[in-house]
Amino acid sequence: MSQKIENKILGVTSLRRIKITLIVITVVFCLLFIFALSFRSGFILDFLGIHIELPIGKKVIVPDDYSLVDSNNNGIPDPIEIVNAARYEVKQRTKYQSNYYAGGYPPDDEGVCTDVIWRGLKGAGINLKDLMDKDIKNNIELYPRTNGLREPNIDFRRVPNQYVFFERFAESLTTEIIPGDIENLKKWQPGDIVVFKGLNHVAIVSDRRARDGTPFIIHNSPPFASEVKLKSLNREIKGHYRWKYNK
Repeated sequence: MSQKIENKILGVTSLRRIKITLIVITVVFCLLFIFALSFRSGFILDFLGIHIELPIGKKVIVPDDYSLVDSNNNGIPDPIEIVNAARYEVKQRTKYQSNYYAGGYPPDDEGVCTDVIWRGLKGAGINLKDLMDKDIKNNIELYPRTNGLREPNIDFRRVPNQYVFFERFAESLTTEIIPGDIENLKKWQPGDIVVFKGLNHVAIVSDRRARDGTPFIIHNSPPFASEVKLKSLNREIKGHYRWKYNK
């Protein structure tokens, strides 16, 4: 067999191998993408900031029903200011880092779930630390996570303490969420705060919704802050709150 024919055969064989390899890679990629799209309602993709849903079923349109109070008169309602400030945590991928900080506040580029809450509220001009410190000082017996001792550097960053505070001073709303039920979903609006059962996690409701009308949340869990579908967390909700914007 001539060298020319051998080279031609080798070339064809190599081309076939390349085609087979590309097909295998494509199939694997598609399978991984489908898995990521379907696993826990797309949790992986949402976590990475890729918000894609399968066009299955009718898209549910939920009317906006949030407060139009605009405390700083900048044309943006306070609930949206809260969402925008919280979403900045996602934009910069604030690192999940649980530490004690002198002065109370962590560096801007790190924090935990409770830091998303006070940073979000700060966007609407609400100083959660000052408000909580004052109430804890006057009613410390209501805050079991303090163990009877005030510690302003950390008290406002503990989920159980935030839970007690919102129970006392925020509007308490339904903890039930029904996909596709517009009347139920209208009760879940941007800027709302969600505390999960176990009192170890908290999040802010986003202005983004899934195809079935259920809301996304903005939260921080390892390794960094993200915006994901509320239903993808598969966690029971302990409390659902809305700031009293007219106060």
